[in-house]
This record gives sequence, structure tokens and C-alpha cells, in this order.
Amino acid sequence: MIDREKILSIVEKYDLKKAKIGMVASHSALDVCDGAVEEGFRTLGICQEGRDKTYSRYFKCQRDAKGKAVRGMVDECWVLKKFNEMMTPDYQARLRKENVLFVPNRSFTSYVDLADIENDFAVPLVGSRNLLRSEERGQERDYYWLLDKAGLPFPKKIEDPKDIDGLVIVKLHHKVKKLERGFFTAASYQEYRKKSRELIFHNVITEEDLAAARIEEYIIGPVFNLDFFYSPLESKMERIELLGVDWRFETSLDGHVRLPANQQITLEGAQATPEYTVCGHNSATMRESLIEGAFDLAEKYVKATMENSPPGIIGPFCLQTCVDKDLKFYIYDVAPRVGGGTNVHMSVGHPYGNTTWRTNMSTGRRLAAEVRRAIETGQVKKIVT
Repeated sequence: MIDREKILSIVEKYDLKKAKIGMVASHSALDVCDGAVEEGFRTLGICQEGRDKTYSRYFKCQRDAKGKAVRGMVDECWVLKKFNEMMTPDYQARLRKENVLFVPNRSFTSYVDLADIENDFAVPLVGSRNLLRSEERGQERDYYWLLDKAGLPFPKKIEDPKDIDGLVIVKLHHKVKKLERGFFTAASYQEYRKKSRELIFHNVITEEDLAAARIEEYIIGPVFNLDFFYSPLESKMERIELLGVDWRFETSLDGHVRLPANQQITLEGAQATPEYTVCGHNSATMRESLIEGAFDLAEKYVKATMENSPPGIIGPFCLQTCVDKDLKFYIYDVAPRVGGGTNVHMSVGHPYGNTTWRTNMSTGRRLAAEVRRAIETGQVKKIVT
């Protein structure tokens, strides 16, 4: 892991009056840019050739003579042939010269080698560099390890597929869409074998990935992705905030559930087993009796990160949960950075964040507000790694 003191020494050389908020232009970049513009920052998106129009054209920022944004939210786009080219020494020097405070998102850790981010990316990250690897299932200290340390509830793991005696979900990567899911469900070993053979035949998964897959009990209930924020700067009020709740649209699962049951059972071949590729999000709220329990999850998670991966979580994080019939939470995934569904907060914020801050408060704006506060109070070193 790159020495934090090295990052702090880099921040000391920044002209923070000219600080820019940068990120890989994908995933939640629009939310981050929108929030940054609202808080008075200029924004920089690192784009990949052929995938830049959203940022370089359609949401490009237009400013008036005084520098106020009057349209869009992306001030600059640096277009590369491949995202990982940003790791070259010259490119990192360019980011530092532009006083960029970089916000990690899932696309950053997917398209750039994690070891390079941890050891060689000499640009200040707003967030927890040493927790990014915990998102990789199967690592020695992945998020399941952290959840266990925290005493948090998560679905029971099935070690051997022959032990399946109820509905489970099998978590593994998609064969062709490398960054997507090849998940499937099964209620018995026989169903597991049948579905896995079909998915392998249709080039959805591989034997190798199947052997390393995580099998866990399927929690029947609604999905709540809890978008939290932890502020190391706060001294008077609570440091943990619930900014919003979102849930996912998944292909082709959502297409399947829109069909009548008698139509579903007629599907054959590649259509028979739904895929779980996330293609969008929507906003949600929870009944108020669940909110304290949600905060309990966040409190335990934050404490565990501080004890096991100091300095612990910084800024936004997402606990992805299901709620069962007895109104109990189960955490099935953790994002130790800005969540994938926060674009639903853009501009309008979210009922929870808005109520806390008495203004439109999205995840992106809350992150930028923390950066602005850190700059104004001389505490930037507390929020970067």
C-alpha cells in the first residue's frame, strides 16, 4: 500500500483554491460531477475512447462569464484509449499539476489493476484506498470477512453444492461480460447442476469461475441499497449519515418477473435462466421502524473498518441489503466507496439526505461538501488516502 504520508505530502503541495474533483467517467460519475459543481468545484472526467460522449458532449458543463455553471456538470474530459493509461507516471503528474482530488468508483477498480491503485497511484483519493480490495469476493479479507468481524448479518454460505437444501444464489462472474454477473439461483443440487451446465453451454459462465463461486442462502425479500456517508470532520453531530436508499433494475431478471408464470415456464435455452446485469436504479424509502436498524448496521461496519483497516471508511459507502419476512436485514454486498445507484439522487437529492441537511443533498454533493469543508478548515489530510 502506498504510504499515506506520501499522499499527504502531495496534498501539501496542492493549490487547494484550484482543487478539481476527478473520477473515472463511468458508474456514478454524473452524480459526483453534479454534486461537485453544486459545491463550487470544477470537474474532470477520465474517459475511454468510444465511451466519452455522455461526458464530453451531452453533459458537458457550460459556464457564464463569472464561472457559474448554467448547463451540465462535466468541465473537462481527458480521453484515453484505455482507462488504465491514467496510471502512467506522466499522467499521474498531470493530475497532480491540476490539483485533482480523485474519487474512486467501481469502474476505477474494475478497469485499473487494484494493486496499481494501492501501490502506485500517487494521487490523493477522497475515500478509503485500503478498503477498495475488500469488495473483491474471495480475497482473504473481503467484505464478508469484515462483516463477520463486525458481527453483522449476511446470508449463510454453502460450502458444497451437494449441501443445497433450500433456495440459494450462486455468485460468480459472467464469462463474456467480464465486469458483470453470472449469478443464478437453485433450490437443490440437481437444479444447480442443470442450470450451471446450461449456463456453461450458453457461454454465460465458466467451469473455473463456477468452482470458485460463492453459494449462499437466498434471502427472500425486497432489496435496499443503503447509501451512507461517514464524516471524519464532524465534531458536533452524528458522523454517520443515511443519504439515500436505492434498488436495482437487472436484466434479464426484471424481464422474467414481468411475465406470467405460465409464460415463464415455456422459455427454453438461453432465455430460460435470467441474468443479473444491473442496468439502472430507482429510489426508495423504508418504514421508519427500520431506520434505526439500518444505522446499527452502519455503526458496526464503520467500527470494524477502523479496527481492522485503519483509518477506516471515509466518506460514502453502501451496504446492500435484503429484508426478510421478519424485518431482519441481511447484507449481501458492500461498496466501500460511492455506490452504483446514487445517480437517482442527482440534483434533487434524496429524502433522507435532504432532511438531514435542509437542502437538496445527493451523495455526490455530500462528498463535495466534505471536500469543501476540509479545504476551508485545513483538514484535507483527514479525508484522503
